[in-house]
Amino acid sequence: MNKENQKLVRRLKIIEGQVRGLQEMIENGTYCIDIITQTSAVKQALSGVEDILMEGHLGTCLVNQIQRGQTEKATREILKVYGLKRK
Repeated sequence: MNKENQKLVRRLKIIEGQVRGLQEMIENGTYCIDIITQTSAVKQALSGVEDILMEGHLGTCLVNQIQRGQTEKATREILKVYGLKRK
């Protein structure tokens, strides 16, 4: 596994711990605003992982497709990534 993937796995393990913490907060009847604050942190962390993955894809895979003349495929993927990010 390359260094970038190791960083992503580490981030995902941290997020996994945050989600387990959320479960415990709910089980313990933690104040709703505190739970919402933590869910927001998890969403931001996942968005960060998504950003890194999309940056890598756009910077390598799509560039390779364009260089090989697969511009239609690259265009479809760019639009798909754009659509996913907007959700």
